[in-house]
Amino acid sequence: MADRRSSREGVAGSAPCDLHLRHVSFNQKQDCFACTTSRGFIVYNCDPLAERFRHDFGKGVRLVEMLERCNILALVGGGEGEMFPNNKVMLWDDYQKKCIVELDFRGDVRAVRLRKDRIVVATEDRVFVYTFSDLQPLQQVETYPNPTGILALSPMGDGVLACPGLNAGYVHVEHLGTHQTCMIPAHENPLSQIQLSVDGTLLATASEKGTLIRIFSTATGTQLRELRRGIDRALIYCISFNLSNSMLCVTSDKPTVHIFSLLDESSQNRTTKENVKSSLSFIKGVFPVYGSEWSFAQCRLPFATPTMCAFVADKSEVIVICKTGYFYRFTFDPAKGGEGIQQGSTNLLKAPT
Repeated sequence: MADRRSSREGVAGSAPCDLHLRHVSFNQKQDCFACTTSRGFIVYNCDPLAERFRHDFGKGVRLVEMLERCNILALVGGGEGEMFPNNKVMLWDDYQKKCIVELDFRGDVRAVRLRKDRIVVATEDRVFVYTFSDLQPLQQVETYPNPTGILALSPMGDGVLACPGLNAGYVHVEHLGTHQTCMIPAHENPLSQIQLSVDGTLLATASEKGTLIRIFSTATGTQLRELRRGIDRALIYCISFNLSNSMLCVTSDKPTVHIFSLLDESSQNRTTKENVKSSLSFIKGVFPVYGSEWSFAQCRLPFATPTMCAFVADKSEVIVICKTGYFYRFTFDPAKGGEGIQQGSTNLLKAPT
């Protein structure tokens, strides 16, 4: 649907003293993102950066999930003193300025994912799948304890769902159209993040150790690549594929955004620099650290903070949204790699004028 309100990039004004960012999520094509704040929610266009609409409840909202670019959002509160309970998913229609549906759960809602035909909700130890049209429950999946809401849903085709399995480090992958399931032993340590490509063919995973990102085929469960963020432990905040599955970006509690190539070395259409590999990769059977691929490009943030990241469609650009409320845009050279260049930053919490 068409944008109803917009503001120029580099919004001016002053933020209310009690306004702070709580949660950020991108829509399915990563061309919009939504933020929850201590007073409500705000929806932005990514490129160019522009505010589309906002709602000020005067109370906080904990989670938000968009459905493409339409006026329907899923909202979750934080309990007492918040706009909504922490055990309900509220479907908000911003045209009508009201909640049109609510889903009630016994435990706190940890994550919500939407697509045109499904609503998927994660609680501490289960994932619930509903039809979008009439909210009929389709299935429940029991998971490993999942307090951070690890959950992924692909928007294209029949859809693929990924969530923690019953054992630490395992990923439960389900093809929603065929009901085929695959249990992938991704890591020895518990999971910290997972992400599906837009078409659902690829799965990226990271564990609580945070040194490796592994790429799997969702069709077979086969590991395709192992990407190394670093040697030191790190908390992975975000993993994001580009729309063509040719690159992946990763943010963590370190101030570096890592960009990896996912193209095969033999690809005839390769326009992206290969990932960095150790000259000692021939001994990877004895020392696995030498067999991993390192990022071919990196973008540096001013300091470490919780972040979300995404690629800008059809451009060699990455956008990063920080918990501090700042939006950063970086360009990088896909052919040469190396250091990305910061093109600007915007404080999203400044009030529009």
